[in-house]
Amino acid sequence: MKKTYLFVIVLMGMLTLQMHAQCGGVEKTVLPSSIGIVIYSNDIETVWNAIRFANFSQNQGDTVSIFLLGKGVELDNLIKTEINLKEQTDIFLENGGTILGCGTCLSSRNNNEPQVCKFSSMKDLYDLVRNNKIVLTF
Repeated sequence: MKKTYLFVIVLMGMLTLQMHAQCGGVEKTVLPSSIGIVIYSNDIETVWNAIRFANFSQNQGDTVSIFLLGKGVELDNLIKTEINLKEQTDIFLENGGTILGCGTCLSSRNNNEPQVCKFSSMKDLYDLVRNNKIVLTF
């Protein structure tokens, strides 16, 4: 009888611990990640949201890199007229973010001296994709 009673007590304790763990009793730690963002749009709202997300991610402790591709390299012109976009871009760069721009795309738009991004290549895009745990496109 004592053995059965002890067995039931141990079994109930194990079930209680398992239920506690499943109900969020064990706190999970989220480690910082590396995020690569490819922006290939010149839609102001899309670009603004992409950079806002980049800033949010940086504030969470993540490392974020942005690559501008196609119409995305027009960010240089967009920030000249859109104050909110310029503000978000400045915050991103001030917090150590990196913005790379496709050199071919910049050249095709006669922008050989970009102000916001660094002249880059397909190798840089390849590295961004290979070296980041998460890659998003906008």
